[in-house]
Amino acid sequence: MTAEEIARVETLVNEQILLNTETVSEVLPIKEAQTKGATMLFGEKYGEIVRVCTIGNSIEFCGGTHVRRTGDIGSFKIIGECGISAGVRRIEGITGMNAVRAAQENAGVLAEAALRFNAKATELPAKIDDMMANMKALEKQLEQLKSKMASSMGDSLVAKAVDVKGIKLLVARLDGADAKALRETMDKVKDKLGTAVAVLASVNAEGRVQLAAGVTRDLTNRVKAGELVNVVAGKLGGKGGGKPDMAMAGAQNADGLDAALADVNDWVAANSHDEPQHY
Repeated sequence: MTAEEIARVETLVNEQILLNTETVSEVLPIKEAQTKGATMLFGEKYGEIVRVCTIGNSIEFCGGTHVRRTGDIGSFKIIGECGISAGVRRIEGITGMNAVRAAQENAGVLAEAALRFNAKATELPAKIDDMMANMKALEKQLEQLKSKMASSMGDSLVAKAVDVKGIKLLVARLDGADAKALRETMDKVKDKLGTAVAVLASVNAEGRVQLAAGVTRDLTNRVKAGELVNVVAGKLGGKGGGKPDMAMAGAQNADGLDAALADVNDWVAANSHDEPQHY
């Protein structure tokens, strides 16, 4: 149900409450009750004698306890609704002082929100729209800054590359970088080194590890990025995959990350295929 539909139902119910209509309860033989047009609940079983409740033009079989007049209900407010079958929804509501207290709580929350936004309650939707637009603009700026940072980090990381069996190998940690930042930094590193194998790792605030392995296309016949990233991730209880020149992986255990990265040099030396000889 939409907010407008919920409000419409609440209005209809409260209008009936304000009419202060008398409620009439009778105990009747079931056939007489049916003759009067009483509504039976689908799936319910009834005996020969039933209790019938009449409120205005509503006549139903009901064994519950009822007020003498609708005005005794006081007020009505919906607190929840859900679908229970095709085309049927269950509405949960509260009445009397419970409904009043709920309305007061909602009004209090609305007033607090208006105070924090330094606005009237009626101005809150527009204020929130403005805030969301500003957030999107800031997120875009953040992505641009991350891209620039990846480029600058690529410059500083290039100097850390070492030679392993004629392959330029770079292994580095960039804690705090997300998967996208790792990919962008990897692209910068590969571009600046020209020919290389690289493994970049990051640990976020929750201790989750992100890994990226990159291999320039001229070296994919000697080292596969997917194989390399899974070797590192496997030591941390994780796994990943990708293409021969670029692969990503994740892991939950950051404790052994430094040791796993330290083993990359030996793995590349032992598992890289020899460079093809040309005669």
